[in-house]
Amino acid sequence: MPEKRWAAGVEYLGTGFSGWQTQRSLVTVQATLEVALSKVAAHPVALTAAGRTDSGVHALGQVVHFDSAATRTPYAWVLGTNSNLPPSISLSWIAPVAPDFDARHSATQRRYRYVIRNQRARSALLSDRVTWIPQPLDADAMHRAAQTLIGEHDFSAFRAAECQSSTPMRNLREIAVFRQHEFVVLDVCANAFLHHMVRNIAGSLIEIGKGRRAESWLAELLAGHDRTKAAMTQAARGLYFLGPEYPAEFALPPPTRAWFPG
Repeated sequence: MPEKRWAAGVEYLGTGFSGWQTQRSLVTVQATLEVALSKVAAHPVALTAAGRTDSGVHALGQVVHFDSAATRTPYAWVLGTNSNLPPSISLSWIAPVAPDFDARHSATQRRYRYVIRNQRARSALLSDRVTWIPQPLDADAMHRAAQTLIGEHDFSAFRAAECQSSTPMRNLREIAVFRQHEFVVLDVCANAFLHHMVRNIAGSLIEIGKGRRAESWLAELLAGHDRTKAAMTQAARGLYFLGPEYPAEFALPPPTRAWFPG
């Protein structure tokens, strides 16, 4: 049988994994999922993902693709793979796609959500799923400051030193900060992201939210291109990869809606 290309939606809790990408001697989401898919396919399966998440980062709508000559229905792929996965990873859907579909390169944009629990007492139940900031945050000030980042810019001020991208230029299309009860939520959409970009933006916005910096500070950081002038990188546990978006021609399920916090 000729090989067929499949796309799949993946949800995972990043706690306990050393990120998405396979690394020798480390437990990663990619390696764990490839083992489970290979059991269903009865041959080795190699995955390509829309985005590589760091250790501790979660995903609601990661998208991957792989090739297989195995004759399986979408339901059989999902059911069989999930039965071989730990509770912290699951396939939400799988569908056949055109041979030219690429989970990474076909994506037109990607969305992330950063969740802060802004309450004086820490939460035991949410300890690995949110960042805890006990000091009061002004979400409205954070939102106003964030709007200066919209557009195509050099995001060197929010780029990790170990970032391997050939260019610091990114097109940030949407950014919003809002309060929902005790949570302050940062939603970001861009064509692509630099290493730690969302967590670094969150760190500087938190300084503004605490009143330690003026709203204009974010624009100064962006213009200065100096990572050392910006705030610290925030923890990975508050970050969720909501997923990528693709042209309608690929007929994939719509992007996962962000349900947390609900």
